[in-house]
Amino acid sequence: MAGRWLMVEKVFGAGPGGPPAEAPISPLLPTADVNKTLKVDCRDVCGLNISDRCDFIRTNPDCRNDGGYLDYLEGIFCFFPPNLLPLAITLYALWLLYLFLILGVTAEKFFCPNLSAISTTLKLSHNVAGVTFLAFGNGAPDIFSALVAFSDPRTAGLAFGALFGAGVLVTTVVAGGIAILRPFTAASRPFLRDITFYMVAVFLTFTALYFGRVTLAWALGYLGLYVFYVITVVLCTWIYRWQQRKSLVYSSPNTPELLSDSEDERVSSNTNSYDYGDEYRPLVPYQETTAQILARALNPLDYRKWRNKSAYWKAFKVFKLPVEFILLLTVSVVDPDKDDRNWKRPLNCLHLVTSPLFCVLTLQSGVYGLYEIGNLFPVWAVVVIAGTALATVTFFATSNNEIPRLHWLFAFLGFLTSALWINTVATEVVNILRSLGVVFRLSNTVLGLTLLAWGNSIGDAFSDLTLARQGYPRMAFSACFGGIIFNILVGVGLGCLLQISRSHMEVKLEPDGLLVWVLAGTLGLSLVFSLVTVPAQCFQLNKAYGVCLLIFYLNFLVVALLTEFGVIHLKSV
Repeated sequence: MAGRWLMVEKVFGAGPGGPPAEAPISPLLPTADVNKTLKVDCRDVCGLNISDRCDFIRTNPDCRNDGGYLDYLEGIFCFFPPNLLPLAITLYALWLLYLFLILGVTAEKFFCPNLSAISTTLKLSHNVAGVTFLAFGNGAPDIFSALVAFSDPRTAGLAFGALFGAGVLVTTVVAGGIAILRPFTAASRPFLRDITFYMVAVFLTFTALYFGRVTLAWALGYLGLYVFYVITVVLCTWIYRWQQRKSLVYSSPNTPELLSDSEDERVSSNTNSYDYGDEYRPLVPYQETTAQILARALNPLDYRKWRNKSAYWKAFKVFKLPVEFILLLTVSVVDPDKDDRNWKRPLNCLHLVTSPLFCVLTLQSGVYGLYEIGNLFPVWAVVVIAGTALATVTFFATSNNEIPRLHWLFAFLGFLTSALWINTVATEVVNILRSLGVVFRLSNTVLGLTLLAWGNSIGDAFSDLTLARQGYPRMAFSACFGGIIFNILVGVGLGCLLQISRSHMEVKLEPDGLLVWVLAGTLGLSLVFSLVTVPAQCFQLNKAYGVCLLIFYLNFLVVALLTEFGVIHLKSV
């Protein structure tokens, strides 16, 4: 208990002094005569009397949240009676699950489509788009969670726990599951390339933790390494295609072209689907009114799919309807695959008001939006007026049936709005996890490697395993390593760079004891295991390899939890 007390002295010109750590001072003692500030670990609240907990949460700086809209710790200890603490934890857990649902829906239906439209507009190749925009789309929850966690030194361990935990989960459970579901031959050169870059990224992070800080040069090094990775992917693909074209010159015309081992093209799986659109298409076409277009565009429920889905799908859809409606109302989506590119004139004009309004009300948790210009006019009102004027001009300058020339700009607007949606929800996720860590006296690292890593990776896990079941195990296996390279390099690099730009000083890292080293070491061991065993099997991945990876992850979880609860610990000298 005494080791958790921290005295921060602000006595000008005074040397180190004050009471020893063995005699903790009550945070409720008056400090009027002594210019000192007490900062106590927030997790000590559960050791206080019930009557003192609310005041402790409200007065202790370590218990304050720098971002977010709800104060979860104050809700637990000030608004719920002690006998209803299990109810409060249950409600928080359900809200956490719903926040993960919001993250998934936003990334899948709004963030990723707009990124795809942007890459199409910029005429990027599939390889460049795959390792930049699409990787950003797939890893958006992890990236934004890391950015939020790095913004506060108290939750930096949550970021490392989540990034390392997701890395261990994906490279063991997901990769092992793919090998068990569909044994296959891995693409040799992409595998060796990706795992080498990921091992370098893990080594950089391990070194930063060892020195306990991330400088500006170190943060730029993370981002520079990712740029080098993108260039390497592009060059490797170009060289391979050049070799393929050169070899085809000397081959007979009847020789089938081999599949590229640098990328697998996804084959359309629409052969088993039924197009219900023909069944509902009117015999005589009619012109929809503007009101009908708006009502149809804001309706997240497709009645044609509803009647053919299972009861489980319908129940899950009911939970998603409120989220999807609000997202449709605030986020524009440009779909290059549709004939009309998702141009909905009344809704797109409405987005010119709702999207900027949502942006200013979510930046810094609404601080900028509520700021009054000249103490008279709030910023959000200026945004509404400007957006309304622009929407009016757009409405009268366009038509319902013709796509405007500047429609592609809505993809950038939708990208920005959906990114702020994800960032806002990720902030609430981090705050809830930190509150649960205070209640259960868990470190941020163990929360990151379990709840946050599982929540952010479950979507990728299901998508990769589904790809494997559909007969594309090589593609799914490549995604296991390609995506997490982006997450760790951009997550740590950009998160620390933003923090350095705000504070103008290096980011201090305070690992949560032995656990973070166990986590980093486990991730390194899993990569070394795959680097040795996969080439030793001539890149033939079978069920035995998958089972070994699953056993590895289970052992890691056991060791991590034993370390967290002090069963495994370092002997004090």
